[in-house]
Amino acid sequence: MAVDERAVRAEPSVVPTDADQAERVPTSRLRRITRGRGVVEILAMVWLAVIVVACVAAPLLPLPDPQGGAGEIAGAPGSGQLLGTDQLGRDILSRLLWGGRTSMLIVVATVGISMTIGLVLGVAAGYARGWSDWLITGLGDVVLAFPGLILLIVLTAVFGLSVTNLIIGLSILGTPAFLRIARAHTLTLSQREYVLAARGSGAGDVRIMMRHIAPGVFGPVAAYGLTYAAVILIAEGALSFLGLGVPPPTPTWGAMIAGGRPWIDRALHIVLVPSIVLIATVLALNFLGDERSSGDQVQRA
Repeated sequence: MAVDERAVRAEPSVVPTDADQAERVPTSRLRRITRGRGVVEILAMVWLAVIVVACVAAPLLPLPDPQGGAGEIAGAPGSGQLLGTDQLGRDILSRLLWGGRTSMLIVVATVGISMTIGLVLGVAAGYARGWSDWLITGLGDVVLAFPGLILLIVLTAVFGLSVTNLIIGLSILGTPAFLRIARAHTLTLSQREYVLAARGSGAGDVRIMMRHIAPGVFGPVAAYGLTYAAVILIAEGALSFLGLGVPPPTPTWGAMIAGGRPWIDRALHIVLVPSIVLIATVLALNFLGDERSSGDQVQRA
């Protein structure tokens, strides 16, 4: 019986397993998902860039006085002013950009202070362990357990309403979260080979924390900083409703929404315009924060 040489030389057939089929996910679908998230990320970055540039350049733009009347009361958009006027006849576009400067100041200062203090204390607690870890994390737990609204009310009652006092209060409330993130990553990084090698070579604790641990902890902490920036924007708006925000007539996005609340049935644009800007900015910060956190997890894996 003749044997077909081509049949002998042929590769044996392999029955695909579940793992093989799982790996054969349609690439077109993955590309669509990746491309979609990439577009959203680009839109988020473009939106934040436009907001930051417009607010920073507000003093150079030909805008009316944000604290003075510029036209008719509750004027509709397009009637002399691009975005209309508010309940006191002030230009909404001008107040939106100048208010964005104040809101950005609060966000940048609060996140910067909270992140710096939390990073330093978290790295120190995670690396030192022992009673130092117990003391630092205990203080953070006390702050977390203390009602934030009561703390802000106490600060307002004692020191009065101001941007500085608001930044201090929000920084105190935000530090424990950064501390916990920094401590958790420090506990992992302190057991890595390069850290153990540096310790064995006689490097000091401060040098090890600053050179080998802090750079690895900074990425996750900064990623959470974007998310916390969105929280600050929401908190500023909520505090303005309660009368604990920035004192008038200084404009902020939250104060603009709170001031236009009585006019919501007669002039919706007074509340709608700053609300859209606030919501879009919060969504952009949240999305970028989630993307950075996911990227850090993939790199560590």
